[in-house]
Amino acid sequence: MSIGIGAIHTVLPTLRTPVTDLPEFPGLSPEEAEFARGSGIATVGVLEDHTAGDLAVQAVRGLLDSLDDNTPGAPGVPDTLMLVSPRAPDVLLGSDACRVQAEAKLDGAFAFTVDGLGCTGSSAAWALGRDLMLADPSRQGVLIAHGSRPTGFDRVRHPVTVIGDGAYAMTLVRGGRPVLRAHRMETDGSFHDLFQVDYKQVPHYEWREECRSPDRYRFELAMNSRMRLGRMVEEVLADAGVDKGAVATTLMQNVTASAYRFYETLLGLPIHPVCNEHLAAYGHLGAMDVVLNLDRLLAAGELAPGDLVLVLNNSPVAAWAVTLWEV
Repeated sequence: MSIGIGAIHTVLPTLRTPVTDLPEFPGLSPEEAEFARGSGIATVGVLEDHTAGDLAVQAVRGLLDSLDDNTPGAPGVPDTLMLVSPRAPDVLLGSDACRVQAEAKLDGAFAFTVDGLGCTGSSAAWALGRDLMLADPSRQGVLIAHGSRPTGFDRVRHPVTVIGDGAYAMTLVRGGRPVLRAHRMETDGSFHDLFQVDYKQVPHYEWREECRSPDRYRFELAMNSRMRLGRMVEEVLADAGVDKGAVATTLMQNVTASAYRFYETLLGLPIHPVCNEHLAAYGHLGAMDVVLNLDRLLAAGELAPGDLVLVLNNSPVAAWAVTLWEV
């Protein structure tokens, strides 16, 4: 039984702001300003007056509207909704996932949140969705959604990236294409508090993300990622019974332009230019990056049936994922 992608719907802003025009830019330190200018991000998409939940609802509604019959219980309508958590929940004690379910009118679905994995949440969600469908033949389909917004008002996330706005929704179905051929994911709890926001002691309009140790991020986490992703790529390809020569192209999340060069050198696999195009235009979209890149690559018509696409994903939590899709 093969599980693959049924549909993808993305929400992206038409308004994009140059990084140097962001409100916080004049107040950045020289080091922070230099980082932002050299990140490879020219503009970031801005969707003012929207929460991450608003954007996720919009993406889910757009996807469901594309179905011939989106009546709850109809064949092909997802009966599971996974919300990949935003950087900060819209509500405490309430449920962002159930809010998306209610406003998208997915009355027959079971909704829950995949949390604590940062950008890697989307990769974890599609692997978990595949496993749920394999375990329960009666399951109709799995819908995964995510909205990207900055935690506070600042979009420059030194020393990581610059945040943009957007959202996606995607479905996993039996017989969908591309097919999820192989997947591996790992976490390292020793980095769990590398980044934090003091949200209890200050009002939300003063929330600011802090990195406990930029050097630990740049060196220790980078070396950890280098060792893990190199090994995990080999393991995923071995699981699928193929070698690197069989991979048509490789995608990853969009953090900085230098990250592409780092992983290309590490893995000996070129990163598809679509990643850099989206990075420059929209900035880092959190867990949306890999889904947007995959969607646009498939729409471009460059790939043929049977081609293999390797998707890398990692986050400073730290979490890593490698997925092999067959078109």
